[in-house]
Amino acid sequence: MVNIGDLPEDVMLEILSFVPARHLVRSCRLVCLLWRDLVDLSTLWKRKCQQEGYLSETPDSGNRDWRIFYFLCNLKRNLIRNPCAEDAFNSWSFQSNEGNEWKVEELPGDCGKDFPHPHIRKYFVTSYGPCVKFQLFSLKDEGYWDELMDETRPDIVVKDWYAARFDCGCRYQLTVQLLSADYIVLQEFHPDDVILQPGDVDWCELSRSQPKVLLLISEDAVSD
Repeated sequence: MVNIGDLPEDVMLEILSFVPARHLVRSCRLVCLLWRDLVDLSTLWKRKCQQEGYLSETPDSGNRDWRIFYFLCNLKRNLIRNPCAEDAFNSWSFQSNEGNEWKVEELPGDCGKDFPHPHIRKYFVTSYGPCVKFQLFSLKDEGYWDELMDETRPDIVVKDWYAARFDCGCRYQLTVQLLSADYIVLQEFHPDDVILQPGDVDWCELSRSQPKVLLLISEDAVSD
């Protein structure tokens, strides 16, 4: 009977390339020295990138750490839960909820305008008093590990949309913070407030690519 360890290296790599990445790191790598060395090979992770179409996302590089590149591509997604109000205010917390309080409306709303992307069907609405909502989440719970955050420090895109109504203006604010494990602010992104006049109903996008990882997102929009 042939032992699996007797298979040619290329065959072993082909087999391992079909194993889920987390099983490779947490289980297969611990089987024996041979499997550890195979799992650590850049060849294996580049092959997994090819299988899942990640190589098309960026030019090839001979110096790339393909394992890190694979996980960065695999983890790339919107970390904000319920970003488009499809589930009311689930996953959001309120810091301020004044006036007639936060509401969720169907687009375009009574005094608004259709959103540029037709698959977005709802949006969060503020009132005439301060309205601030936020989310706090752990990157470790989202799959990022200490080494990746401390050494690679992957970039993340901060993006949000805002608009006023036909009948009143508003002040729009956004704050994004990177927090330590004990909630010390390590980095903050806080662009200038945006003052919108009545009739500024066109949806505007605020977007920025930030180095390091950002954890806390809060919005403040106060209608006049």
